[in-house]
Amino acid sequence: MISSILLAAATTVPATPAWNPTVAIIISISSIVVLLLATRIEKPNVGPKLPGLPVSIPTFIAAMAFGHIIGTGIVLGLTNIGRL
Repeated sequence: MISSILLAAATTVPATPAWNPTVAIIISISSIVVLLLATRIEKPNVGPKLPGLPVSIPTFIAAMAFGHIIGTGIVLGLTNIGRL
C-alpha cells in the first residue's frame, strides 16, 4: 500500500536542474543576503565569536542553513517556471 503511494508520488515530482555555476551563484547570493540579515537580529553575538564577522558561530551556521533553504527554493521555483 505504502509503496504504491510512494511510486505514485515519485511519478509526479518535477525535474530538478543539474548542479551548474548558475545554481551555485544563486545559493551563494541567497546565503550572503541571509547572513547580512542575520546581523539585524536582536542578539547575533551570543556564543563563540567568529573572527572578522559581526556574528557568532551559531548565528553563522543558522544563516548559512537558512540561506541554502531559500536558495534551493529559488532554484526550484525558477526551474518550475522555465527560467533556469
